[in-house]
Amino acid sequence: MQKRDIIVTAFGEIGANKLRSFFTLLGIIVSVAFLVAVVAIIQGMNAYVKENIAGAVIGTNAFQVRRTPIQVGFFDDEMWRRVSRRPRITASDAQAVGDALPNAAAIGLTSGFPTPQVDIRWGDRTVGDILVFGITPPYQDVQDYVIEQGRGLTDVDISQRRPVAVLGHEVAEKLFEQADPLGRFVRLGLEQFEVVGVVASKGRVLGQSFDSFALVPLSRYEMLYGRRLTTTISVKLKEAVDVAPAMAIAEEAMRVAHRLRPGEDADFSIETAAALVDFWKQLTQVLFSVIPAVVAIGVVVGGIVIMNIMLMAVTERTREIGIRKAVGARARDIERQFLTEAVALATAGGVIGVLSGWGFAALVALVSPLPARVTWWSVVLAVSLGAGVGVTFGVYPARRAAQLDPIDALRAE
Repeated sequence: MQKRDIIVTAFGEIGANKLRSFFTLLGIIVSVAFLVAVVAIIQGMNAYVKENIAGAVIGTNAFQVRRTPIQVGFFDDEMWRRVSRRPRITASDAQAVGDALPNAAAIGLTSGFPTPQVDIRWGDRTVGDILVFGITPPYQDVQDYVIEQGRGLTDVDISQRRPVAVLGHEVAEKLFEQADPLGRFVRLGLEQFEVVGVVASKGRVLGQSFDSFALVPLSRYEMLYGRRLTTTISVKLKEAVDVAPAMAIAEEAMRVAHRLRPGEDADFSIETAAALVDFWKQLTQVLFSVIPAVVAIGVVVGGIVIMNIMLMAVTERTREIGIRKAVGARARDIERQFLTEAVALATAGGVIGVLSGWGFAALVALVSPLPARVTWWSVVLAVSLGAGVGVTFGVYPARRAAQLDPIDALRAE
């Protein structure tokens, strides 16, 4: 038989038994769809964290000098003891970093953990759980804040400890609605502040608003809340390629400022947005470790079903096999025929699974904040799995069909 005839006959058999073929492939379809959909969501989340969350927290083309490293989860006891012995980051540290990096786009200080959450009031209106940050003016440039109304905080605000505030877009919108917020006096907790500016919206990431905050001068902030344990230096560079060299220079400047000897462990941490992305990837690796097991179970079950169906097909088509052998079909022709049918079945299951997983991932992205990006390697892997299952579990039925005695096959009813 010609290869074309073998393929046409294989798909003809599949088409003649549509319902049976579908249920035969159900295990493979579900497994492949799961693989494509979960990988798409995880890859989309990785990209989303890198493009949105990390940049929103640390800033683009930026790094931070911190007392404590960025950590997902809790510190163990030993690590916490080491970190707690570190000195606090101070304005003199920021000055040392600034002197070492005269070409930096911006170098600012911001209050760190614990960040106070207060209610902000204007008249009879209240917006609850607003994060209050004490900052120096360059921090606004590091975070790429765009002042939508009024002005940002200035050096004069810092030096005179002025009770002024710049509000996030969401806070101003909820508190003032149609009223002009500029020049209004609001209460942050128990203290009164004048609103001098409103930051343009940065939107939400995974349902978390990045517009629910108030910025106040760091000097005024420390009068009210005291110096934070984790005051942070934020450094913004003009280009992404400048970040790594600037980090090395900043580290050297900090070691000199803290009088650390060569070889002595640093008593500070320098972090970039990549740290957040790496932590997120560590979390998603747990999911990636589960995926192969789930897919393998589904694929094996699907392969066993295909093998059983093909064995049943051999029994049902015994007379057909006998006639083919009687008119000159060789054993390898019969083997190729049934093996091709098994591979075609499994590949069809892989393709349907890919389309189903793709559709499910798109649906998740449409109805939830979770993004989804289908990757080419997951599609290739899924289709290859389908074809591989067909070959692996189709060999035995195909060989059994090829080994049938033509005389006995012709006698079969």
